[in-house]
Amino acid sequence: MNIDKKIATRQSYGEKLVELGKINKDIVVLDADLATATKTELFKKEFPNRFFDIGIAEQNMISTAAGMATCGKIPYASTFAMFAAGRAYDQIRNSVCYPKLNVKICATHAGVSVGEDGATHQMLEDLGMMRALPNMTVMSVSDDVETKWAVEEISKLNGPVYLRLCRLASPVIYEENQKFEIGKGIQIGDGTDATVIATGLMVSEAIKAKEELEQKGIYIRVVDIHTIKPIDKELIVKCAKETKRIITIEDHSIIGGLGTAVCEVLSEEYPSKVTRLGMLDTFGKSGKAEKLLEYYGLDKNGIIKALM
Repeated sequence: MNIDKKIATRQSYGEKLVELGKINKDIVVLDADLATATKTELFKKEFPNRFFDIGIAEQNMISTAAGMATCGKIPYASTFAMFAAGRAYDQIRNSVCYPKLNVKICATHAGVSVGEDGATHQMLEDLGMMRALPNMTVMSVSDDVETKWAVEEISKLNGPVYLRLCRLASPVIYEENQKFEIGKGIQIGDGTDATVIATGLMVSEAIKAKEELEQKGIYIRVVDIHTIKPIDKELIVKCAKETKRIITIEDHSIIGGLGTAVCEVLSEEYPSKVTRLGMLDTFGKSGKAEKLLEYYGLDKNGIIKALM
């Protein structure tokens, strides 16, 4: 992991859209008056005739994307996660998922790591909302390499996708030649004292905790679950069998998200005790992103504390 090289996944998203747009002319991009923040402005500059700013009308944006999908286009619809999953939920459910249309909802600025914008913009429920929808694939990516892979790979997947992206820059974890597969998690290390199952920004924090714990003689493995739905049941059960403890961590409410998904798997396949780290049924506060993550225990120290 390169802790000195940090890139926001929203930036990676914008850059990969441009690459993808050059290859596939059916790719169109929609935004809700936030192209600078979501980085879809990069696509707009390159392909102005395939970019549509719908304005502050997120419900219209999703409905328009659904219509474009019926005409053979592959629409990538972007705005902040609060507005994508929250304000446009009805349209996502009834106009995208119910008819199983090929719409890619790429939501940026998710989690408490949004920072100073505060509770109204810190979307903490989106993974739970989206994974409950039939036909929806749900992804939460951890770094630049994984994001660029996901943006391209979902264009090949025929059906609705919710891709969760972050505002805060995160360390680059993977080498360019890393192999990914939708629905398959990535195991980092083979420690047997515990498994830390993480998603999004929390993957790099879990790796930091892993490296620090090794100096104390505690050996853990980290599992990057980039696909929340369909989730990698096989890997989760394998780790529960091979390690003494399971801990999940996410920049999301512990209700409905990664922790819940892992508990669902283990309760049916291999009953195990799971410690869930995340937002504890509370709204966030306004502050610097790094300070908020520290305050809520969503960092390497929070993981280490849970293990000690």
